[in-house]
Amino acid sequence: MALQRIVSGAQTGVDRAALDVALELAIPCGGWVPKGRIDEYGRIPDRYPNLVETESDEFNERTAANVSDATGTLIVSRGRLTGGSLYTQEVALRLGRPCLHLDLEEMSQTDALARLDEWLEAENIEVLNVAGPRQSKDPEIYMRVVTLLRTALGRQR
Repeated sequence: MALQRIVSGAQTGVDRAALDVALELAIPCGGWVPKGRIDEYGRIPDRYPNLVETESDEFNERTAANVSDATGTLIVSRGRLTGGSLYTQEVALRLGRPCLHLDLEEMSQTDALARLDEWLEAENIEVLNVAGPRQSKDPEIYMRVVTLLRTALGRQR
């Protein structure tokens, strides 16, 4: 079975890149977000559909819910995992969910794309949770992830 849905916490950066590509490619999307639809700059724009607010404004609550609801989690970074990205990986491991970390400092975009394609197929990912650094931590990550996902997920359509 092929990818059916993309979820993320709708934070700026990697999360938002995943939702934007999903909308562009007409892949159903959504996910859990903190109470009040908050991100690092304020309120998550209404243009993102199917976002469900958690009971609290704690980012970790929405992270755990998205990992739990997904059949696999993709974490994209440029460098080692820290903060919420590291927590996402820890939750996936604790729940026994497939998790792939792509470090775009350690591999080329071509290698990352090949690894992602292979993983999606091998793990039969139907609901993909996408996570990684927010915009303020890595201003370049949004476009790098858009390029990666646009190519990988465009082939799935």
